[in-house]
Amino acid sequence: MSDYSFVLNVSVVNNKRFFYRVIGYLLACLAVAQLATMAVSFMLHDKAFWNFLLSALVTACAGVALLMRSNGATELKKRYLFLLTTLCWLSVCAFAALPLYLSLPQLSITDAWFEAVSAITTTGSTVLSGLDTMPKAVLLWRAILQWIGGIGIIVMAIAILPALKIGGMKLFKTESSDISEKILPRSSHLSGSILLVYLAISAGATLSYYIGGMSWFDALTHAMTSAATGGFANYDASFGYFNDKPWLLWLSSVWMALAALPFVLFVGMARGDKWALLRDPQVKAFIAIVLVAAILLALYQIAHNGRDWFSALTHSVFNVVSVITTCGYASEDYTKWGAFAVVLFFYLTFSGGCSGSTSGGLKIFRTQLAGYLLLKQLNLLIHPNAVWTRKYGSKKLDDSLLGAVLAFGFIYFATVAALALILSMYNLDFVTALTGAATAVGNVGPGLGDVIGPAGNFSTLPDGAKWWLTLGMLLGRLEILTMLLLFTPMYWRY
Repeated sequence: MSDYSFVLNVSVVNNKRFFYRVIGYLLACLAVAQLATMAVSFMLHDKAFWNFLLSALVTACAGVALLMRSNGATELKKRYLFLLTTLCWLSVCAFAALPLYLSLPQLSITDAWFEAVSAITTTGSTVLSGLDTMPKAVLLWRAILQWIGGIGIIVMAIAILPALKIGGMKLFKTESSDISEKILPRSSHLSGSILLVYLAISAGATLSYYIGGMSWFDALTHAMTSAATGGFANYDASFGYFNDKPWLLWLSSVWMALAALPFVLFVGMARGDKWALLRDPQVKAFIAIVLVAAILLALYQIAHNGRDWFSALTHSVFNVVSVITTCGYASEDYTKWGAFAVVLFFYLTFSGGCSGSTSGGLKIFRTQLAGYLLLKQLNLLIHPNAVWTRKYGSKKLDDSLLGAVLAFGFIYFATVAALALILSMYNLDFVTALTGAATAVGNVGPGLGDVIGPAGNFSTLPDGAKWWLTLGMLLGRLEILTMLLLFTPMYWRY
């Protein structure tokens, strides 16, 4: 055996051991979360107690077994980071589905997997009905999964996506190819500060919801799903269960909007830069889109549906914020508002919130950069020899970043189109197939139409369609290229 082959084999072994270590730690943490849910189940005299205990034991044993095989590995080649990320999300989803499958006898393996993936990716699509009478431990577990997924998205955005040059956190690094400054010197410090912001939003939402009239349990679970922009609610009517307390809809709109803003800018504000949020181009665009869309919908409802202005504005703001942040709450079936509302909400499904937040979708900064690229091309048609420079905020844009955004936009819409075509093979109607694909890849939650719209759910879809939708959720949550890279021969060539 050559020296090169020996080094290669040692490298592969070390990488595997590092995989075991990271996934083992994640499963150990998941087991702790299952034990916490079990404790709540015990206090509430919930029948799901034994199911969560068994799940915690299985998950903990799997985590410990992996940790024992890791031998303390601490190094990983950068190129394997994408494979590790995908395996981490798949592993957590698999073990997160276990207590759902055990606690709900009517749930098949497919449905348990769908619900777990939807929760971890903060998509918010559900196959469950009868939530009003469901064991509270199950409702809490769904909320915990979304909360865990929300912070996982932020950490991934900081640590992994910049390497693909497609994540918005690329804008918050200090290397020469990046275009804005890093607030804190090390990613670990930044992650810790962002976790504090996440905890603050979660705690603030919990307290405000409780003061607004929710029970402590409802306040806690809805706060977790609001902070994660996940959208799982404790009732079949979603957030519409609280329509008799309109101030709760306004409070939720505020918390969802805050969770859809770049968390790193909150850290900057805490460190003395008071106007960090208002100077950011994508934050300005986000606020403008929400205001324009909500006002247009409110005026449309007043003119065409004869609705009073306060009710029209309340539900317009709430549902616009819910869809654009990819949270997925619904206060009522907005597809009944009229054709204008249906089309507008379909457009908002693709928008998404800001980069570096818990929201999904295409992200506003990519749309802005695509617009800058269009302006550049129009300018060059008129002045072919002109030297075109453009700034995003205070930083200059380079062609490599604009090219990466354009490529991502193409693969994003190609993924939605391909998934919609596959779903149509299961005899789903056009609206269900198209909006199902869009909401899965965008991690939005409800689609449009009578089947998967805000008044329906995904339970009646064929099992095959559900598996494809979960793939779409994972692709969308991992920014597509993270998983797509694993299917290219070049990735495995050396």
